[in-house]
This record gives sequence, structure tokens and C-alpha cells, in this order.
Amino acid sequence: MAAKAYIDLLRHGETENSMRFCGSTDHALTAAGWQQMWARAEQTPKHWQHIITSPLIRCAHFAQALAERCAIPLTQDARLQEIHFGAWEGRSAAELMQTDAGALASFWQNPLENPPPQAEHLLHFKTRVLVAWQDIQVQFAGQNILLVTHSGVMRVLLCHLRQQPLERLLEFDVPYAAMQTIEVRRHEGNCQITLKSGS
Repeated sequence: MAAKAYIDLLRHGETENSMRFCGSTDHALTAAGWQQMWARAEQTPKHWQHIITSPLIRCAHFAQALAERCAIPLTQDARLQEIHFGAWEGRSAAELMQTDAGALASFWQNPLENPPPQAEHLLHFKTRVLVAWQDIQVQFAGQNILLVTHSGVMRVLLCHLRQQPLERLLEFDVPYAAMQTIEVRRHEGNCQITLKSGS
């Protein structure tokens, strides 16, 4: 009989610098952001056995609070933090429309070929996220896991699991406190991964 476990991907809630390219900048959650994340966690009936979080405080502070409340082991993994947006860090799309409209439009159309200036390249970002993803599946095989992370990380994983080109990652809608459930089924050395409905 196949052994079945779940990995839930949870995006952080609203931050103090929402509507901007936060990337690797360390912005805290707002009160509303905390409420969004607690509400999402409480809607999830699964019993997590380990929590893995991005070290950025918009993820890590909630993950720590949840781990303490539910007595769940917690691990930080820097590979799960958001992509670095380079010169666009901390800037809003509205600001960039005034100064860099062409580059912003090209980025929205194809972020793989048109990264922001001095930004982490999307291929490097994909590599570090997928290496972490593979390591987590091996290290925590058979356990129900919660990954507290960012929209970019979730989009890379959705592209990977749905076998979509990386150029299309911005087509995935990942709002604040969105959760995506992944079923991992193991049987006689084989591993089958199924993307369940998100919320």
C-alpha cells in the first residue's frame, strides 16, 4: 500500500511594504497579515510534523509562532527566500512606470529574458528553489510538512509541478496567505507527486 504525505506551501500575509518589490528586503507583517496567516493555518485540517520557513521575518516570525503554539519542530532554509529584485528592491510598479516603464513591461511579459537590473537571475532562483525542494522531499520523506515562503518560490514550484515554462510563472496568481497542497505518494521506491487544489 502506498504511503501518503502532504507538503503545504503557504505564502506570507500582507507586509508593511505591500505593493512593492520586497524581494530580499526584510519587511514585517502587518496586523492584517498576521490575521491572514492564522486564518489560513486554522482552515487547514492536516497535522504538520515539521515547519520549514524562509528566514525573512515576514515568513519566519509567523512560522515561529505557529511552531510554538502547536509544538512542531521548525527549520529555516535560506533557499526558500524570495528572489532578489536588484535595483527594483523596495520600489512600486507605479514608481517604475514613471522611470522604467519599458523595462517593467518587458519583465511582466517575460521575466526570464528581461530581469530587473542587478537582480538575481530567474534561472539561478529556480535552481536554488528546486534543490531545496528535492532535499526537503528526501530529508522529510513520509512527513506532513508546511513550507512558509514567498510568491516567487511558490510560482517556481507551480511551474515545475505543472511542467510549465519558467517564462510563464507570473501567470500564477498567488495572493497573500495563499496555500497550495501537494500530495506525495510513495510505493516500493517510487514517488508520485500530485498538485492538489490551492486556496
